Amino acid sequence: MANLPHEEGVMRGAATVPEKTHAGVWVLAATILGSSMVFIDGTVVNVALPALQTSLNATVTDVQWVVEAYALFLAALLLVGGSLGDLYGRRRIFLVGVVLFAGASAWCGFAFNVRELIVARGLQGVGGALLVPGSLALISSSFCAEDRGRAIGTWSGFTAITTAVGPVLGGWLIEHLSWRWAFFVNLPLAVLVVLISLAKVSESRDKEMVQRLDGWGAVMATVGLCGMTFALIEAGRGGERALIAGGVGVLALAGFFVVESRSEAPMLPLDLFRSRTFGGANLMTLFLYGALSGVLFFLPLDLIQVQYYSATQAGGALLPLILLIFLLSRWSGGLVVRYGARLPLIVGPLIAGVGFGLFLRGGVGGSYWGTVFPAVVVLGLGLAVSVAPLTTTVMGSIDQSRAGVASGINNAVSRVAGLLAVAVMGLVFSVAFNARLERGLDGLALPAAQRQAVEEQRGKLAAARSDDVRVQRLIGESFVGAYGVVLWIAVGLSAASALSAAMLIEARPEPQRVG
Repeated sequence: MANLPHEEGVMRGAATVPEKTHAGVWVLAATILGSSMVFIDGTVVNVALPALQTSLNATVTDVQWVVEAYALFLAALLLVGGSLGDLYGRRRIFLVGVVLFAGASAWCGFAFNVRELIVARGLQGVGGALLVPGSLALISSSFCAEDRGRAIGTWSGFTAITTAVGPVLGGWLIEHLSWRWAFFVNLPLAVLVVLISLAKVSESRDKEMVQRLDGWGAVMATVGLCGMTFALIEAGRGGERALIAGGVGVLALAGFFVVESRSEAPMLPLDLFRSRTFGGANLMTLFLYGALSGVLFFLPLDLIQVQYYSATQAGGALLPLILLIFLLSRWSGGLVVRYGARLPLIVGPLIAGVGFGLFLRGGVGGSYWGTVFPAVVVLGLGLAVSVAPLTTTVMGSIDQSRAGVASGINNAVSRVAGLLAVAVMGLVFSVAFNARLERGLDGLALPAAQRQAVEEQRGKLAAARSDDVRVQRLIGESFVGAYGVVLWIAVGLSAASALSAAMLIEARPEPQRVG
């Protein structure tokens, strides 16, 4: 799932699993450390955005692209990454992903300008798309059936810990060294993963897999998502480029579904959506994780640039949320057994919606414990109730021979949700911010030169600076007001997620059978 540890990837070829577990500890060490790089970057980079925005003199559109370039290629190529491992060797593709991710991380750290950083982040996304599916595929192929579930649980637990610690460590590095260390921290991890994998992890592939790679599907998905994302992010600047990109994106996505419906080996098997529960679970994933990704993009900007938290404090602000999901995941998984799938998947998003709503109490100023902490705890509880039952529902609605593909699709949906949410909410946020700022500046009746200085910094949002205390307060208030609009959208998306569960998900779904 987006920004959260999740059993993601494509786990096929159960027949290729060895009878006994081989070098299990080393496989777990390599996959946990490798996956942790991707999960850490998914949270640390948001904390680094204010610092790199100042350092590189970047606009909010620029920092959107820093996030979106990574999410775009990760979402578009995730399923392809799993197929490549099955075809050409899981360890080999996993290692290619690790090396590519590490190289791109170094490039990010040394980037001289924001455009260079954006390109490097896109390359990181490609590496992540190869790395993450390979993690669980290696576990699946290296452990016997009796031990596999325990191994995946260990992987999930440790990646949850690294996801929780990552933002705090990253915040400290950003505060005391530089935002560049948020990327450099990946390099020693990558070296360790490569050494362990080459020395201790055996190669495996799906010997029964004869189908070809769905290359056209991957191309159409990437072009489509890229066109749509570009159109949404650049829409605020106007011009024909955004319209053309949007049109190309829509056509490419339409072509993607045509290609998938005719392909002998589709990366997105459309017949899986004949299961109403599977379709409903993915629809609620789209809504819930769209809400989460949109809010979490703006939260660090609010905490650091408006509330004046340090990077370390902002990194630790969401720690209760991740710990709640980690500590309650086993309990919430049991809710499906006790109450069926539908009830927790209705209640969980509704609780999360209350959590998003509690962020509206923040305003400008106020203590962490009185404003942010209650919202984080309630949001964490809502996600804890939702995540494990959602994964269980996705896996249980499809025949087990296709469970890996189903899991990969659901994770890809969550990534696409985050990709589109940051783009759409960024557009809404900019419009709301500029409208509030314009009204406030009219009321202040500033000299023309001073107003012009503020106008030129509109694109920086809360990073804009003025020597006039009134103007600086207005910038902060305009940011908080626009953030409130985003939070209301998140509340609505959470309600839509719960409604999707109520209408489409069966309480105890029967698995869809092949054929």
